[in-house]
This record gives sequence, structure tokens and C-alpha cells, in this order.
Amino acid sequence: MILGEVFKPSTIVVQLESSEKEEAFEELIEQLVSADPSLDRTKLLNAIMEREALMSTGIKPGIAVPHGKSDVVKGCIGAIGISKSGVEYDALDNKPVHIILMLLSSPTDSEYHLRVLSRLAQIIDSPAVYSELLEQTSADEVYSLLCKYDMEM
Repeated sequence: MILGEVFKPSTIVVQLESSEKEEAFEELIEQLVSADPSLDRTKLLNAIMEREALMSTGIKPGIAVPHGKSDVVKGCIGAIGISKSGVEYDALDNKPVHIILMLLSSPTDSEYHLRVLSRLAQIIDSPAVYSELLEQTSADEVYSLLCKYDMEM
């Protein structure tokens, strides 16, 4: 199980307050910093914004996978944000996203970073995952569901 190591209940927000992409990034990075105060908020945000400037990571209907690399991260860490009302994201389909799966990793962990992105792509390819994630009401429920799908793939 790879995703259960990267995402933790403490880095999952089931009711994102943000309605814009950059605000959502800040909200999720704040969640990561709350879980690990040694992280540098500014460096994490810069890593995500640099990657996002290349091309939108709103890649599937309703789902975005922003990711980046920063030397303040050891291994890979992730945060999940769920918004019932949607986040304006500049997604490829020009529609709001409701699920944001954020990934940050060390520049020296490129292979692991790609493995995690690949696993996320496999899981979000299932239409059931999207609707089931939106139905969850707690961080623990989101985490359990993600781990369940991770083990099944």
C-alpha cells in the first residue's frame, strides 16, 4: 500500500473552505504544516505553484492532482481536500474541481514521486472513487476509502 504512507487523516480536509485554486493550495499546505511544523509553508507553496504554472493539474472531471518537489520534504507527503461546492481551478475541462489530491516530494525521490502519481491515476480512473470520496464526512473515512482502493489496485 503506497497511498496510505503518503496521505494521513491529519492532512485531509473534508470541507475545503476555499473557492479558488491558490486559496485551496494554501489551505492544504496549512494542513500539511499543521501536521508537520518543520515544513516551510512558503517553499511548499512555491513548489506547487511552479508546477501548476506549466500546465493545470485539473486533469479529470472534478479532480485535480497538484504536485511539486521541494527540498524541505523528506520522501513524499500528501494532502487531500474535498469541496462540495467546487473550487475554480482552471481545469482542462474548464469546470470546478471537487477533489484535490496534493503531492509534494523531495527532489531526490523522483521515482517514488512518479509511483505515487501513477497509483493516484489508477485509482481516480474509477468513476466510483470520485462519487465515494465526495460522500465521506470525515478525514478518517476518506483515508480508509483511499487505502481500500489502493490495496485493491
